[in-house]
Amino acid sequence: MLRFGLFGTGHWAIETHGKALHAHPDAELVGVWGRNPERASALAERYGVPAYAEVDALIEQCEAVAVALPPDVQADIAVRAATAGRHLLLDKPLALAVEDADRVVAAAEASGVASVVFFTQRFQPNVTAFLAATAAAGGWQHGRTTAFASIFQDGSPYGGSLWRREHGALWDIAPHALSILLPVLGRVTRVAAMDGPSGMVHLLLTHDGGATSSASLSLDAPREAMAREFVFYGENGIETVPYGENDAATAFGVAIDQLVEQVQNGTRDHRCDVRFGREVVTILAAAETARTESRTIPLP
Repeated sequence: MLRFGLFGTGHWAIETHGKALHAHPDAELVGVWGRNPERASALAERYGVPAYAEVDALIEQCEAVAVALPPDVQADIAVRAATAGRHLLLDKPLALAVEDADRVVAAAEASGVASVVFFTQRFQPNVTAFLAATAAAGGWQHGRTTAFASIFQDGSPYGGSLWRREHGALWDIAPHALSILLPVLGRVTRVAAMDGPSGMVHLLLTHDGGATSSASLSLDAPREAMAREFVFYGENGIETVPYGENDAATAFGVAIDQLVEQVQNGTRDHRCDVRFGREVVTILAAAETARTESRTIPLP
């Protein structure tokens, strides 16, 4: 039984992290911390655990942290937790700056803790099976992502998310796209990006070996234009990535499984660990520069 502290009190913390941790047979939720003490108390009461007023007080009581907070807040907590020897179950993106992602990776490697970054579709069994088979087939020349969502429609639990409003689809949706594209097409070597209407962003990427990919992303799509599609083109034809069969809480349960397995086996090579999280942040930061300066950015 791995003892978890939950950091965050928003919809994602309540309905994904908290729900999955509470139900998981190999996890024990021992406490909650949030920036809003009233919401932290309410969430803690829901799951019958204490609410903590201080970050380090909860870190002291747990063996692993689950973080559902804005990326810049997450990075600082992850460094403190890893430095204290606590395992990391984090959300995407890992951070909002490469320097902060580097700090998380350095702290995790120095202490030897296990880490998983929750890219939702990568914890859907049907999606991971598809990606493994597609990568093994090889011969892919291009991947295309269209992800037009809206957090501003009535009833969206994310409409009030300040970090999403400020950083937009590039930092919120592009991590999901990259988590699908990279396992099949490989490391990104060049990044170009430009803006579209209503906060839309377009990415054009070159990968190792010369394959390319594109992603068109929005958090403010008209209701009639909302869409989600991942497609690969290559020597063997066209393949469309299936959508995950399970809800987010069930997928998060798989992430818990895999973190627990790392802890039990002493392995530290998860395909979505903090090093992969840093790789994604590096691409996002390059895209931010590319769209601002209207130029292509090479990655080392």
